[in-house]
Amino acid sequence: MTASTAQKPRRVVVTGLGATTPVGGTAPQTWEAILAGRSGVRTLPQDWVAEHQLPVTFAGQIHTHPAEVLSRVEVRRNDPSGQYALIAAREAWADAGSPEVAPERLGVAIGSGIGGVWTLLDQWENLKEKGPRRVFPLTVPMLMPNGPAAAVSLDLSARAGAHCPVSACASGAEGMGMALSMIRSGRADVMVAGGTEAAIHPVTVAAFAAMTALSTRNDDPQGASRPYDVDRNGFVMGEGAAVMVLESEEHARARGATIYAELSGVGMSSDAYHITAGEPGGAGAARAMEEAVSDAGLSMRDVVHVNAHATSTPVGDVAETKAIHRAFGEHTGNLAVTATKSMTGHLLGAAGALEAVLTVLSVHHRQVPATINLSHQDPEIDLDVVTGGTRSLPEGDIAALNNAFGFGGVNVALTFTSVS
Repeated sequence: MTASTAQKPRRVVVTGLGATTPVGGTAPQTWEAILAGRSGVRTLPQDWVAEHQLPVTFAGQIHTHPAEVLSRVEVRRNDPSGQYALIAAREAWADAGSPEVAPERLGVAIGSGIGGVWTLLDQWENLKEKGPRRVFPLTVPMLMPNGPAAAVSLDLSARAGAHCPVSACASGAEGMGMALSMIRSGRADVMVAGGTEAAIHPVTVAAFAAMTALSTRNDDPQGASRPYDVDRNGFVMGEGAAVMVLESEEHARARGATIYAELSGVGMSSDAYHITAGEPGGAGAARAMEEAVSDAGLSMRDVVHVNAHATSTPVGDVAETKAIHRAFGEHTGNLAVTATKSMTGHLLGAAGALEAVLTVLSVHHRQVPATINLSHQDPEIDLDVVTGGTRSLPEGDIAALNNAFGFGGVNVALTFTSVS
């Protein structure tokens, strides 16, 4: 590495997108549904809802079942979280044009907040009811949180690294930040990065409900996720995966790749305040945003859009609002803010990854999706929230921010900029 290269990190661009979500089986389907303001939240049809008398009876389940996309063997050998990751990664890879890259220069960073909870608990039932001989031999690789990253690395022969950040609801965004660092440092030329989660299980639903974290609007599932609204009463669980192909600009230009946007900055911080609640004044979250913008070589006034973490919890939405004001100050009024969890629910470890993909598409198409279910905006949330239809972003060079915060006090912000 030359001195000039060391002083000026390699630019990292987005060349492929993939997603499987509650509103669509692909990234384009998801984007179309988000622009149309369609909710993917539904009443859960499974018998276990009534069997366990769950207090919350709805969630944002996956739109397209993996069995429609993967082979029977792939479904059998991967936890649902791994299945989702494979689907999203393959779509992103194909969207990027299946780049020719040496395996040693290709890496994977796919986060998960919980890992293979379905595999773990299903095999526990097998053990109790049928004995140890009936426990599936692939239980351990299926339940481990890095199983999806490993599956994708095997699928693509990626040998620069197969990493899995486990940072609760910031996991997917942290995976993208890790990919950015790996390309900048020269460890890889191309990275497949994102997040996955498949945790809509009786235990996790009951556990989140016991924390009073979930909305209990059982009679109106599609209206339950309502970030910023005075009547919000908790988040809605979702599941799925989102992945993007990131590569050095030099590598992408050399092969004539389509470039959606540049991942130009990442900011990370921790609150050290509470295991589940964010710091009320938003100090840590503000630091992550400021660092993400500074890392991109920009000032706060250059940012025109924020896809907010905005989970629809009474405390969390206000804390993020304070953080945005703290970070942007007088420039807060220039931001078109949206909360796409109003349509997808909260994908936990995949949330930051999905919202990063949506932020990239907003920059690329210069359109900000509207927040739905916002009937009466909380006066404490004095932000310019996009509602009632999409909003156009200005021409010229623009920058947008994606926020992802997680239990444990983890804060991650990503800056995406337009590419001419």
